Amino acid sequence: MISKVDRKMERERRHARVRRKISGTAERPRLCVYRSNTNLYVQIIDDVAGNTLVSASTLDKEVKTKYANKEAAKEVGALIAKRALEKNIKDVVFDRGGYIYHGVVKELAEAARSGGLNF
Repeated sequence: MISKVDRKMERERRHARVRRKISGTAERPRLCVYRSNTNLYVQIIDDVAGNTLVSASTLDKEVKTKYANKEAAKEVGALIAKRALEKNIKDVVFDRGGYIYHGVVKELAEAARSGGLNF
């Protein structure tokens, strides 16, 4: 009998594998991406202290597009870059959250880079 692949479990395994290698510090916090079916969530996290420094999502009032598509990813990426630069955060480590670096995740990363973040 053929069993169906659990895509959520596979993503969590990839994310755990990535998280073993990277960690956010005070000098270089972690830019973490979570993508649901309806929304995008991005946080900049200091893993040493266990604090979320900056966050942005498609649920924010500044974001016009309210779905998890490429246009919304560009807006959220620009917003997280703007908020990070206001708190003097320029260098981050990109954590794609187990998602493939393609489509929405790629657009978000490129918008954050063009907004002034270095990773």
